[in-house]
Amino acid sequence: MDFKTQGSSLKVLVIEDSEFQSWFLLAKLRRFSCETTRAKNGREAVDLYLEGKKFDIILCDKEMPIMKGPEAIVKIRSMGSTEVKIVGMSADSNAPEEFMSAGADMFVPKPMDFEVLEAIIKEVINKKNNGVCS
Repeated sequence: MDFKTQGSSLKVLVIEDSEFQSWFLLAKLRRFSCETTRAKNGREAVDLYLEGKKFDIILCDKEMPIMKGPEAIVKIRSMGSTEVKIVGMSADSNAPEEFMSAGADMFVPKPMDFEVLEAIIKEVINKKNNGVCS
């Protein structure tokens, strides 16, 4: 499957400390021809933004060493990153409220369903191709 936005691939940042979860998500994203980057914790993700990197979608775990997901989202949003679609992910039943109050656009339970990931990608592509910011 090839999902592109006006001739270019979506840029997706996966913030996940688990090697297995990262591998799974990155493999699925590559099937959609997404350009992927991984950060092993929230601090690495914030550093990518400080370096000037931009993404269309962020898939963010909650519990990570150094900086947790919701804290990273607050920092990324405070840098003016309003157009990026941020998706919080966790098996923690309290996580949806934490992610949404931090500035996430949506929450999905882990493990992420393949159809949910595809729907997120299609939504972002449709918004970008129609000139609508998320």
